[in-house]
Amino acid sequence: MRIDVLTLFPAMFDGPMTESMMVKAQQQGLLELHLHQIRDYSNDKHRAVDDTPYGGGGGMVLKPDVLVTAIEAVTAQQADIPVILMSPQGRLFSHKIAQELAQYDRMVIVCGHYEGIDERVRQLAVTDEISIGDYVLTGGELAAMVVIDATLRHVPGLLGADGAEERDSHADGLLEGPHYTRPVVFRGLPVPQVLQEGNHAQIEHWRHVQALRRTWRNRPDLLRKANLSDDDRYLLAQFAQEDASKY
Repeated sequence: MRIDVLTLFPAMFDGPMTESMMVKAQQQGLLELHLHQIRDYSNDKHRAVDDTPYGGGGGMVLKPDVLVTAIEAVTAQQADIPVILMSPQGRLFSHKIAQELAQYDRMVIVCGHYEGIDERVRQLAVTDEISIGDYVLTGGELAAMVVIDATLRHVPGLLGADGAEERDSHADGLLEGPHYTRPVVFRGLPVPQVLQEGNHAQIEHWRHVQALRRTWRNRPDLLRKANLSDDDRYLLAQFAQEDASKY
């Protein structure tokens, strides 16, 4: 996958994109990351990229001539590339959207900054807008890194052949259950016996129940969209009774 990022602060990507899975993805040829300095596309002698907003108000707005020129230059050889603007006004990023983006061979991510971008950039050059949460960041760089990281996990070969990404939280609509490793007992807390016995069917059942329980307690809103069986609903009713009995 090739990802082109348009940003005013390319150095922000140096750490996160040169460590752990991200550097592994690049070394294996699974990720080709290109960072483009937006100022390079300014025709102003001071390399200005923003201006005051029409109608007044605080902050500065990224200029349409600079951003559209930058996007058109990056996409010149391939017109059908998705161009994603990181924006608090975009659709809320999710596991499903990460899977969707992983199907592309190439995409462009635009990192906004300052007060925002000229609306005409959306009309002329942006094909999608994504938000990573209902809050505002200083710029789109951190959000872009989140999207890249989450998306790359779904590119075949990055995590190996064991399907680890399908056991992650949100993969099946539920949060992930607890994990344990050695030692068997730590400060009086033991590893659950079922995990020590090697019965894979029982282990999978235990993990599913724990995932269901954790989702019930921490993110019950997710259960409205999860694909639940009759057994799952019975367990949820039991969890509700257990919680009610505590009060």
